[in-house]
Amino acid sequence: MLMGEFQHNMDAKGRVTIPARFREDLGDRFYVTKGLDGCLFVLSPAQWEKLLEKMSSLPLSKARSLQRFFFSGAAEAEPDKQGRILIPAALREYAGLEKDVTVIGAATRAEIWDTAKWTQYNESQTQESILDAMDLLEF
Repeated sequence: MLMGEFQHNMDAKGRVTIPARFREDLGDRFYVTKGLDGCLFVLSPAQWEKLLEKMSSLPLSKARSLQRFFFSGAAEAEPDKQGRILIPAALREYAGLEKDVTVIGAATRAEIWDTAKWTQYNESQTQESILDAMDLLEF
């Protein structure tokens, strides 16, 4: 399970460090793609295959927008010896990544956020919105 929050700096070449404990779960190669709420999703090969299978099971009329969103800008990533991955320019632009980034665990995926966006997102969450979401879990 991927969990936790880690602050990192993106270097001038667009490389971001993926925490060691995340790399253990994600494997030697994994996938980075556009995520929701302005972040990037980082998926293990198993989760990537699961996404692909679910998309493939939908009729094209329903899946095409999602396929375009998730797969058009996706990149396979392989960490270097320091645990850094290169984020392609188009993905950096999509997520507004410049220097300060936050890498979080979200159970089955990691997310890469511009730190200011992550802070803003957290500040926008209210007790009421969390309670509404918990109702879905019947928790």
